[in-house]
Amino acid sequence: MEEEEPMSPAARLFHAPHFNCHIIAIMGSGKEIDIDVLKAGIRATLARHPRFCSIQVLDETEGKKARWVRTDVEVEKHLVIPDLHPNGGDTSAADRLLEDYVASLGRSTMDASRPMWEFHILNFPTSEAAAVAVFRVHHSLGDGASLMSLLLACFRKTSDPDALPSLPGPHRPPRSPPRALRPLALLRRLWVTLVLVWNTLVDVAYFVATSIFLKDTPTPFKGAESTEFHPKRFVHRTISLHDVKAIKNAMHCTINDVLVGVTSASLSCYLSRKYGKISTLHTLHHLLLLGQQLPENIRMRSTLLVNMRPTPTIHALAGAMEEGNTSGDKWGNLLGYLLLPFPVALYKDPLDYVRKGKSMADRKKNSMEALFTYRSGAVVFKYCGFKAAAALSHRVLSNTTLSFSNIVGPIEEIEFYGHPMVYLAPTVYGHPHALTVTLMSYMNTMKVVLAVDELAIPDPHQLLDDFADSLELIKEALPRRT
Repeated sequence: MEEEEPMSPAARLFHAPHFNCHIIAIMGSGKEIDIDVLKAGIRATLARHPRFCSIQVLDETEGKKARWVRTDVEVEKHLVIPDLHPNGGDTSAADRLLEDYVASLGRSTMDASRPMWEFHILNFPTSEAAAVAVFRVHHSLGDGASLMSLLLACFRKTSDPDALPSLPGPHRPPRSPPRALRPLALLRRLWVTLVLVWNTLVDVAYFVATSIFLKDTPTPFKGAESTEFHPKRFVHRTISLHDVKAIKNAMHCTINDVLVGVTSASLSCYLSRKYGKISTLHTLHHLLLLGQQLPENIRMRSTLLVNMRPTPTIHALAGAMEEGNTSGDKWGNLLGYLLLPFPVALYKDPLDYVRKGKSMADRKKNSMEALFTYRSGAVVFKYCGFKAAAALSHRVLSNTTLSFSNIVGPIEEIEFYGHPMVYLAPTVYGHPHALTVTLMSYMNTMKVVLAVDELAIPDPHQLLDDFADSLELIKEALPRRT
């Protein structure tokens, strides 16, 4: 990267007043954090990446554009060590203290005179970890997947301190059909192309309608106007990745299909309890037994941000940090949208949640919606300016209900300079959604992370309970249905 580099339209977008987004990653450490070792590790890794040693100059006077400008990084100024001490050895009090502190970050600003990232070190034990580091970074530095990959590239395997983290391998493409079957393959390809075109046209029309007038049904999950400015609370829960894989294998679908289904079941359970004014002791199983009903035709959609360029690999990012440079065409925010509907219903067969999730996910895979939304956003930015592009993005998100993402994490335990990671819980705030659901796998576990508007969802831990209960109910239904 040169001394100065123009900011991408999406990076500029994340500085809009109604779209000022930050990413938070809560990391549990298996041991007390050694501050000196942490500083040295950050200097040798993250602080060498060009985005993390550049300030953002948003002044566009005299014909100049918003740009990145290299600067010297003083790691000490990016570390925050609050003087916090839980009462006694009560881990529940420590958990609450941690949760309150992370929530306070959502109400504070970052110093734009230096690179916009920081680590908050909470060196006291909680129920899950011996200490916690909270990584906060402005979303303009990159898309969520790339930033998480960059963070993981700073770690090494606990079993082999010289080896980078291992991620699950990609799915292998199907083999080419034998020659005798190729005429059928050509017909199938023609059909797939027609389906792709049709789905894209429908999704484009749906997106345009959403950007103009089509709104989701008002529910307890739907934030009020200006929800992006409301206080946020960040909570997380660990569920079993083994259980998710068991459902995936039994139903011949993907992990993402299962997670979409579990999320749909959890949201339906929570809403049913709210609409019926039923005790929080009732799980999804109890609600089904009671014959509890939900209002019909609830429209609830999530907005998924999709990076239109391939996410850099961990090995490539580790090399970039070692060399202190990176290829400009492989980093940055090039974002499109996907609007993913979540069915809100109480199905008698819990496996229907996964079937519906698979059906919706398969359809979205056969659409170029994300490419269209990226291109249209770029056109609006180029010809109508930054404010018009920001208004378009804000309107689309305001007319939908939640954000949803699923991030693949390491399959083995990793460490940062001798500090083993117990868990990683990333999320985002600053956008006009009252609910953001992030799922992150690590070893044999899956973290469910919620960022909620406290005014709209005052009981986020109940929603976490619904995630755990819904996964268990779907898993228990497998022997009866397969």
